[in-house]
Amino acid sequence: MDQIAYTNQFAALSTPLIADACLRLNLPLRAAPTQIQALLPNSHCVGRALPVRHYGSVDIFLAVLETAQAGDILVIDNAGRTDEACIGDLIVLEAQTAGLAAIVVWGLHRDTNDLLRIGFPVFSAGRCTAGPQRLDPWQAEALSNAQIGSCRVTNADLVFADADGVLFVAADRAAEVLATAQQIAERERQQARAIQAGRTLREQVQFQAYTAHRERDPSLTFRQHLRQIGGAIEE
Repeated sequence: MDQIAYTNQFAALSTPLIADACLRLNLPLRAAPTQIQALLPNSHCVGRALPVRHYGSVDIFLAVLETAQAGDILVIDNAGRTDEACIGDLIVLEAQTAGLAAIVVWGLHRDTNDLLRIGFPVFSAGRCTAGPQRLDPWQAEALSNAQIGSCRVTNADLVFADADGVLFVAADRAAEVLATAQQIAERERQQARAIQAGRTLREQVQFQAYTAHRERDPSLTFRQHLRQIGGAIEE
């Protein structure tokens, strides 16, 4: 599946649905720290991860952009630092000019008003006036992987990002995840229409039957019950 196909499929989906699909498929849920949020509220992106580690200078971003492909998402590991912003308007403009789809930063940004005017999707852990005062040596893996919270990200991953947050999914499982997310979305839309038509969610998920069954078998979980009846609200 190519970038256009991923984008088209994700357009009608969301990161919560991608997360639910990973759960259903027994895949690890690789979510960025919740501090990382969209600067623009309508941001909605998917793309190949372009990982990079930051050491205090923008030259490393220029180096990794030399390897970028259209639609990539720049994933910056700045170790969640709160004492410096590692990107601003110039790097965002450079990423936009290179054809990237977004930037994800495990760290902070600055030049907020300029970034809002540019309108390019940026996901960061917040903003900071100060730029870096350090200049650390590059490590061997500087351009090959990024550590975003507990997630190790490489260019073998896809990035899904929207107003709810950022997820990383192995590219070789992405088609399966997207197809499963679509199935869950369709089921949830059916449930929403039924609620609006007067059939409560409790009725749809046979909640009274579940509680009766649970009295007989306390080990039964609601998730198991939903799977038995084809429900989808928790995955």
